[in-house]
Amino acid sequence: MTSDSTRNDMSGTARAVFQARTISGGVHVHVATEPDSAGPTPRQLPADVRGFVNRVEEIRQLTEALPAPEAAGSATLIVIAGTAGAGKTALALRWAHRIRDRFPDGQLYVNLRGYDPGVPVTARQALQQFLVGLGVEGRSVPEDADAAAALYRSLLAERRVLVVLDNAATATQVRPLLPGGTSSLVVVTSRSRLSGLAVRDGALRLTLGTLPEPEAVALLHAVIADTRTRDAPEQLAELARLCARLPLALRIAAERAAGRPHLGLDEMIAELRDESALWDALSLGDDEEADAVRTVFAWSYRALPAPVARLFRLLGLHPGPEFGVQAAAALAALTVGRARQLLDSLVGAHLLEQVAPDRYQFHDLLRAYATDQVQLEEPRADREAASRRVLEWYLHAADAAQHWISPGEDRLTLPDADEAVVPPVLSDYNAAVDWAERERANLPQAVRNAAETGHDRLAWQLGAVYWNAQAPSAPGADWLAVGPTALAAAERLGDRAAQALLLGQLGMARTRVNELGDSLDCHRRELAIRRELRDRVGEAHALNLIGLVQLRRRRLAEAADDFERAIEAFREHGAARWAATALANLAAVHQRAGELPPAEAAVREALRVHRELANPRGAGNALRMLSELRREAGESAEALAAAQEAVEIALTLRDQRLEGFWLLTLGDAQRAAGAAAEALEAYRRAAVLNRRLGDRSREALAWQGTGEAYQELGRAHEAVGFHRLAATAQHAIGDGWQEARALDGLATCLAAVDPAGARENRVAALRLLAEYDDPRATALRDRIAVELATAAGAAD
Repeated sequence: MTSDSTRNDMSGTARAVFQARTISGGVHVHVATEPDSAGPTPRQLPADVRGFVNRVEEIRQLTEALPAPEAAGSATLIVIAGTAGAGKTALALRWAHRIRDRFPDGQLYVNLRGYDPGVPVTARQALQQFLVGLGVEGRSVPEDADAAAALYRSLLAERRVLVVLDNAATATQVRPLLPGGTSSLVVVTSRSRLSGLAVRDGALRLTLGTLPEPEAVALLHAVIADTRTRDAPEQLAELARLCARLPLALRIAAERAAGRPHLGLDEMIAELRDESALWDALSLGDDEEADAVRTVFAWSYRALPAPVARLFRLLGLHPGPEFGVQAAAALAALTVGRARQLLDSLVGAHLLEQVAPDRYQFHDLLRAYATDQVQLEEPRADREAASRRVLEWYLHAADAAQHWISPGEDRLTLPDADEAVVPPVLSDYNAAVDWAERERANLPQAVRNAAETGHDRLAWQLGAVYWNAQAPSAPGADWLAVGPTALAAAERLGDRAAQALLLGQLGMARTRVNELGDSLDCHRRELAIRRELRDRVGEAHALNLIGLVQLRRRRLAEAADDFERAIEAFREHGAARWAATALANLAAVHQRAGELPPAEAAVREALRVHRELANPRGAGNALRMLSELRREAGESAEALAAAQEAVEIALTLRDQRLEGFWLLTLGDAQRAAGAAAEALEAYRRAAVLNRRLGDRSREALAWQGTGEAYQELGRAHEAVGFHRLAATAQHAIGDGWQEARALDGLATCLAAVDPAGARENRVAALRLLAEYDDPRATALRDRIAVELATAAGAAD
């Protein structure tokens, strides 16, 4: 279990700008990101379509709809709608490449996967990609979708950018991705008409039909011209008709014809007619175009060599739309070299797309077709074996990543995997983090697939290992999406030890998103199971985690008791690392209560142990605590050095959760050293990171620090806004202690200009502080009471 303590330099390629001002008694916060002059101009368009022909009339209509560069008005929005396989993406990309010079500030592209058999891309995920392309550090993108969309609109407000939103299913998928300025162009492709975009957002719509016969024949000829020279025009026309003159089907058919140059086209047409007749007999016949596409799929699929066809259909069992060669090899029980050969064959047949070295993805129609074929053609036992192999691959691969990402956590005893399952060799920490980031979308889906297919042991183990193999920059909500699924699988098995482990992980995940009541419930349930199992070390972990929740709630006496009992149990069993972790947490209790000597003694001992054990996370947390203690002792230089060392550890680990937490301490140390202006940058970055990670409590602490820094800089008006923001956020979370601190800071800022407002906030702070009886809370209460009395005397 990990404690609640929790890469990139502080300058980066993007600089976030935060402005706060008071508006009608509240606060308005503007969050924007201004790329430095050396920041990137996004060039995200995929390559232009090879062999694109005609669509001359549609390109003319699109070009006529394009406003002149000097034209004013709302951002232009064009929707290209049409049936599946009609070539919407190809047309959008061809036209986008033609007009890209009109948009000197770059091009953004995302495949929203609105019709994919899996989960569509969310607006938040698309915004992550766009904002990074615009120069925002990935860890700086707000976790909240609305905040990310506001940042995106701010960045595009004065820019001319071309945005292509491919495969959108609904208007709600599109709207958060529309710029708010007047000079960008958005091109959307969809199988739906998206009428809401036309009515509400003023979209122009181009409906794409099938190709006219001459253009369909021209497309066939463009693909086969280099390999086939004797095909008669009437044969090409017949082939085009059998493909319903749909570009996707035409390209697949043409690729097959090009690959068989010595076979007469009439023979291939006969094969396709036979396939069409078979499909007609099996289909409802109410969608001729869809039937034609599936006919071509089937025709091309049945022409594949048996090993290639088998891999194609087995890939329909993969948890996500994108995958690596090693996962494909495990799925089909192949060597990596052989899998790569077969994947290359599928790419050559236009049945699969290669998106990066050793990374592949399906067109959504082809993925659905592969899923159908594997159900039809693979025996149930073979399907289950393939599905189990790929899930085992993800389990063992995540375990390999855990070895580097969370080396202090116990590794599960995993079942022996199929001999075809060869997990990746991850040579170091960075390689493990890179793997976790690539597989971020596939790991949660693997947990779901395991549960849905009845592999409950795999489901809970995948969930548990996934917790420890997450990329350090992953938002807390990622694992929460599947943690309950893993727990339910353990409950179905009646595996009490697994339930305890997952309850602990679920509790930590809920703490990270400030769901403290639910977190405490999870840890108490874990504690009960650990005691039932007479698992003394597990009991100590549960007590440590309960103590962390109580520490966040400022239940200091309860937290101290939990930590002391955890330390005793850890020491009994020689768990020095975890005893030091709990000791540092106990030091935090002493520090928050204002008991500085015992806090410093405990934290120095914890730091010594963590350094001896080469535990950088533990050492960084102890350094954070030491910085706070040295600052309170008036040793600002020592405080600053300790905080800087802690932040460097977080950067080395690429751990944004730790970085976002420890930057708060760095900002405090910088203020103590007389560098309030530098502290603003630390708080700014802490706010961005914690918002992206979903930790609103620590985000509010960053606003609080910002307000205090502005006050020290003599900019009280700006300080007021940030204190109000912090108080509002802490009130929403239900943290009375931190809300009282923010109100006290607000009162200090208002004292000279608004005595009545200052009094109102001090009274509110006293009311909140009434429930806390620790020495620091008592001292704060006494000071505020004196200030109220002094202000009242001055008024008299």
